[in-house]
Amino acid sequence: METLELLGVALGLATLAGINLYLTVFVTGLSIQQGWIILHPQYAQLGVLADPAILWISGILFVLEFFADKVPWVDSLWDAVHILVRPIGGAMLAITVLGNSHPVYSVIVGLLAGGMSLTAHGAKAGTRLQANASPEPFSNIGLSLTEDVGVLGGLALIYNYPVVSLIVSLSGVAIVIWLAPRTFRATRAMLWFVWRRVQHALGAAPSSIEPPPLPPDIEITLCRNRGEDVAVKWAAPCVSGRGEHLRGNIFGWLLLTTGEKGGLDFIQNTGNTFKLEPIPTHGWKALQRSGWVCDKVVLYEIHEGKKQTFQFDRSRRALAIALANELNRQSAENSLMAA
Repeated sequence: METLELLGVALGLATLAGINLYLTVFVTGLSIQQGWIILHPQYAQLGVLADPAILWISGILFVLEFFADKVPWVDSLWDAVHILVRPIGGAMLAITVLGNSHPVYSVIVGLLAGGMSLTAHGAKAGTRLQANASPEPFSNIGLSLTEDVGVLGGLALIYNYPVVSLIVSLSGVAIVIWLAPRTFRATRAMLWFVWRRVQHALGAAPSSIEPPPLPPDIEITLCRNRGEDVAVKWAAPCVSGRGEHLRGNIFGWLLLTTGEKGGLDFIQNTGNTFKLEPIPTHGWKALQRSGWVCDKVVLYEIHEGKKQTFQFDRSRRALAIALANELNRQSAENSLMAA
């Protein structure tokens, strides 16, 4: 049981360090200095955190992070700077907890602690990046305060119930790893949109009015599935959003074709080949929404409440508007014919 408690403290502190390293160090050290907590003999080495120099440095850095963490995009820049700082700090905290243990044991726990800190940091940074899609500061402030309260609550749990803290930390890391593919796709898409937004602002990605030429592999896939008689009326690279037919944040091309076998299709590169996914449009309407980072075209069906979203970088706003208008025109024509 003593070993589990030691691991609970070491890995618990490392996980919290991945969220807010400076708050974890400062509150732990201040609690020890003020006598709010009495360290058990096996954790006596944590007393170093109560050193005035460590308290001053961690306190000043926490104040800086407190304000930086609540400003859109500044928080993501701060997270980028700390991509190595937090895991290293978490590993050092865990090793400090172990004290004079066997070197092999210290290395193993240090590696585990660094990995858990990195996982917690990745979850925090990815969540913040998604929140920054809206430039308003309220979501950032709310997330930051929630994280700070979570760290304080986590420290209380570590001190009172270290074994429970170990279970919570391992469960949290397992959930983050399980969600990692989805988080990675969302983060990659957001970074791409931000990069295209910067290029567009600098004039390196001028606004597209005409559909760009199709890559050969996309054209081949289209002909194989739709036939050679179809004609491309509209095409643009985009990223899928949430919907009935596609997973979110998949890179591909959206194409609208005419002809007997024409329709709306999303073509993605699956690694070994290209896959075409037909998107139904009969009875559906379209809505174009302009955003700060990216634009969206929302396809929706009123009666059953189904939706499918596609995301476009800012340089292709005109194409997104043209697609929504064309789909709505086709929907109106189909309704008149049915009447």
